[in-house]
Amino acid sequence: MNGLGDEPFVAAVKPLVDAMGGEMLPPGQAGADDVVLSWRGAEVVAVRLPQLADSLDHILASLERQRGVPLAALDRKAKQEVVRILEARGAFSVRHGVETVATALGVSRFTVYNYLNRENAAKGE
Repeated sequence: MNGLGDEPFVAAVKPLVDAMGGEMLPPGQAGADDVVLSWRGAEVVAVRLPQLADSLDHILASLERQRGVPLAALDRKAKQEVVRILEARGAFSVRHGVETVATALGVSRFTVYNYLNRENAAKGE
């Protein structure tokens, strides 16, 4: 993290940036779409946010790391829970989101849609 300014601030925001799949840069390297964070009146770090499709891949990889096994190796109930988490995080608003998730889970698109429909029906009751 050298060259990024106030180390405690950078260290504090790093877990959030990592969880989003973002990249931290010196403020002077910020582009038009980057978010520059200031602390005590000074620009400290710029955050380059990932593209939405990259975010989905990052979220899937994170879920896999948390579970310690490939998502495709999970049982049906665990896969349904993953779909619930992904829906809450907006994964299915990304173009080809259902296809990407289906591939990661080792199921068909139809199965993912069934999980989503079952979840939405349960919310409606």
